[in-house]
Amino acid sequence: MNPIRNKGATVNHTEGRYCRTALGSNRQEGSCRSDLKPPGIFPGLTLLLLLFLLLVPPRSPWAGETIDNSIWGELLKNHVHGGVVDYGGIKKQEDKLDTYLKILADARPDELEPDERMAFYINLYNAWTVKLILGKYPDLKSIKELGTLFNSPWKKKIVGVNNKRISLDEVEHGILRPQFKDPRIHFAVNCASRGCPPLRPEPYSGATLDAQLDDATISFLNDTTRNRIEGNVLHVTKIFKWFDQDFQWGIVRFIGKYAKTDLKKELTEKKDHITVKYLDYDWSLNDR
Repeated sequence: MNPIRNKGATVNHTEGRYCRTALGSNRQEGSCRSDLKPPGIFPGLTLLLLLFLLLVPPRSPWAGETIDNSIWGELLKNHVHGGVVDYGGIKKQEDKLDTYLKILADARPDELEPDERMAFYINLYNAWTVKLILGKYPDLKSIKELGTLFNSPWKKKIVGVNNKRISLDEVEHGILRPQFKDPRIHFAVNCASRGCPPLRPEPYSGATLDAQLDDATISFLNDTTRNRIEGNVLHVTKIFKWFDQDFQWGIVRFIGKYAKTDLKKELTEKKDHITVKYLDYDWSLNDR
């Protein structure tokens, strides 16, 4: 092999070793060493590669992936109308719901993109709430009948996800609220009650999540059976009382952002004189 010239010396590669000799001389300077690497640009490239790997973490194999919500979408489309749920119709197709819950149980939500992950947990909560109701339907008038004095239905560890069982409370208060810090979540999750924001007749999706959350919030806040202003008194759902810490803008300002037509006009005109009162919550089942 021809010698490689490097800064006044020649480097002769011999059986995996190299020897350095002075140019213009046949005298070898020092003995050959086998513990050295050939000089060149390769160490620099290696360093750059290591820096790249450190600064740019490997892309998750699920990054950009979505969950197949088609079964859930079909059930919602066929059995949810105007927020009213046909539990009897879903019960006849409970095997489909079970298949969908298995899809969610086998997913890896922590590896999904943020919007897709948030949509995943909203769908998980809503689908498991329906499953919980089917366990006793039609022999119940309220989801509260599925709990006891010491164990509410929301604390039952029924939800299969991430190779374990967790409760609906853990989904909402342990994952959705603390991780995403979006108050619109309260108008997307459904508690199977008439006082609760209606169950959306389609799955939530990462691609359309922001628009879906806005729509759910606007629809609920502008429903005068749930939120209304009378004189200087703003009557609102107890959701605002139970989770007041999630509405850091204040109730009036938050509702004002999503209010439409007359409600928005009155809130704007009376914003400095409004008193808030909470409506009774209707826990009756949201069935037809």
